[in-house]
Amino acid sequence: MIARPGLEKLREISKGLSFSMSDEDLAFFLRDMQGPLDSYEAIAALPDFLPPVKYPRTPGYRPSAAANPLNAWYVRTEIKGASHGKLAGRTVAIKDNVAVAGVPMMNGSSALEGYVPDVDATVVTRLLDAGATIIGKSQCEYYCLSGGSHTGAQGPVHNPHKRGYSAAGSSSGSAALVANGDVDVAIGGDQGGSIRTPSSYCGIVGMKPTWGLVPYTGAMPIELTLDHLGPMTRSVADNALMLEVIAGQDGLDPRQNAQAEAKRYTEALDQGCKGLRIGILKEGFGHANSENDVDESVRSAADHFRRLGAEVRDVSVPMHQLGPKIWLVIAYEGATQQMMKGNGHGFNWKGLYVTSMVQAHAAWRLRADELSDPVKATMLLGEYMIQTGGGRYYAKAQNLARQLRAEYDKAFEEVDILLMPTTPLKAPPLPTADAPRELIMQRATENMANTFPFDVTGHPALQIPCAMNDGLPIGMMLVARQFEEATLYRAAHAFEASTDWRTHSAR
Repeated sequence: MIARPGLEKLREISKGLSFSMSDEDLAFFLRDMQGPLDSYEAIAALPDFLPPVKYPRTPGYRPSAAANPLNAWYVRTEIKGASHGKLAGRTVAIKDNVAVAGVPMMNGSSALEGYVPDVDATVVTRLLDAGATIIGKSQCEYYCLSGGSHTGAQGPVHNPHKRGYSAAGSSSGSAALVANGDVDVAIGGDQGGSIRTPSSYCGIVGMKPTWGLVPYTGAMPIELTLDHLGPMTRSVADNALMLEVIAGQDGLDPRQNAQAEAKRYTEALDQGCKGLRIGILKEGFGHANSENDVDESVRSAADHFRRLGAEVRDVSVPMHQLGPKIWLVIAYEGATQQMMKGNGHGFNWKGLYVTSMVQAHAAWRLRADELSDPVKATMLLGEYMIQTGGGRYYAKAQNLARQLRAEYDKAFEEVDILLMPTTPLKAPPLPTADAPRELIMQRATENMANTFPFDVTGHPALQIPCAMNDGLPIGMMLVARQFEEATLYRAAHAFEASTDWRTHSAR
């Protein structure tokens, strides 16, 4: 039964909606809503309409500290997929913002702990259909709102190259597990750089595909226009193969359009990069916190592309520097409205709503004090600007996002790929338990100046390791026209095949 409101509850709601209503008004509307409430009861009595769960599984278990030295696993389990397929024999970790039916999911948050989804995300089903074996859920940051690896409710995730250093975020566990060899491939999510920044810090390959190419169905949304899922792997070939499996329309995700069709990305791997036009993006270098060895290593990688036959030259997109500011307005207001006030999914779109996730996430209000500082900061500023701006700043930022996309597209008339550092710095130390709150906040966003803009515009962006210094990887990001992931794989595979990034030497 649907609980029916009384006069006092309706008075409270009325005031919250800025209505001035008499007792007579309230009594009228109370009588009027009884028929519509009958419709709510009819809907509540019906079974939900969810995709079937195809493969047997068990809930799994939380591994011990000894069996989880990087703190990168949330849950260990085993779900065997089809007996054959492109990913037969491959083991997969699923980022813990992605639903796996029957397996716990907390999205890095104490407020969601104990939730068990009743549906598989589309990417989970596709991986299993392709023969993969899922062996667990990987840790992620608190509601995925951090570029560091220190905000998750289960504690920090350590960099596999140097314990005590950041693995970046928010796909922190996925990157650490792949880099450490604990799993063959992993699913990551990216709203501000959360596939690419941990891939950079951990020295693996991470693809943020074109917005909408990979269905987001069954993953915890942050902001519909920024949400991406993608593959994280040790090699370019595995990354291309994995994208072949998970890309394409599923009919359930409004982020997708007719262009969102999977291609044979692996066919591009051996084409070489002779004749490719690569532009070194001027504004991608020399940030306030850029480390010299990072900028120099990425420029050296550009020189290597020249030796491989690519046409390499400098290009400038001045609006790139505005990209993080556009992202901030969209993310702060959009995430506050959709992920938090809208209980993850929000309203006004067609597709699959994971109703159990909506209900479970709504309970954050009972444990709001437990939210991480980056989440609280997002909500406080986001709600303030929603109230004072009435949504006009969000709307203007979305308009400027179209302009930013057009500026990149203008550059793509002259080049095929834009090249820049993925992160302006290498992995820094994790904040200690008694670190100043300012440092905790700094570590959450300091590495995303180059990644933020391409979540706003939706262009595909591929992180590939290109060097190592002080025992820590350095990442290079390649960006292409929308739905031209194959071009990125073509260039990245040629680079990977001809260099050893760990020793900075040619093969």
